[in-house]
Amino acid sequence: MSNKEKHWEKTKGLMITTLIIWFIFGYLIFMFGSSLNQGSFLGYPLAYYMCAQGSIIAFVVLIFWFANKQEGIDEEFGFVERGEDE
Repeated sequence: MSNKEKHWEKTKGLMITTLIIWFIFGYLIFMFGSSLNQGSFLGYPLAYYMCAQGSIIAFVVLIFWFANKQEGIDEEFGFVERGEDE
């Protein structure tokens, strides 16, 4: 397997993992909203908190995590973009 194919396999695996996490925080949690409301976080029902704050925080963290992991994969296989300052 060539270097480019190995790079794509790792990138594809990262992308699938990211989409699964996105699906969990974007859809799956809200499907169980009524059962989540039995718990609370900072005094608010848990489903309300996840709609208002939790999923947004999770998406921002997910973006930075994905970018960091993808940069590591690019460096591992020699597909690093060089900036003008280097």
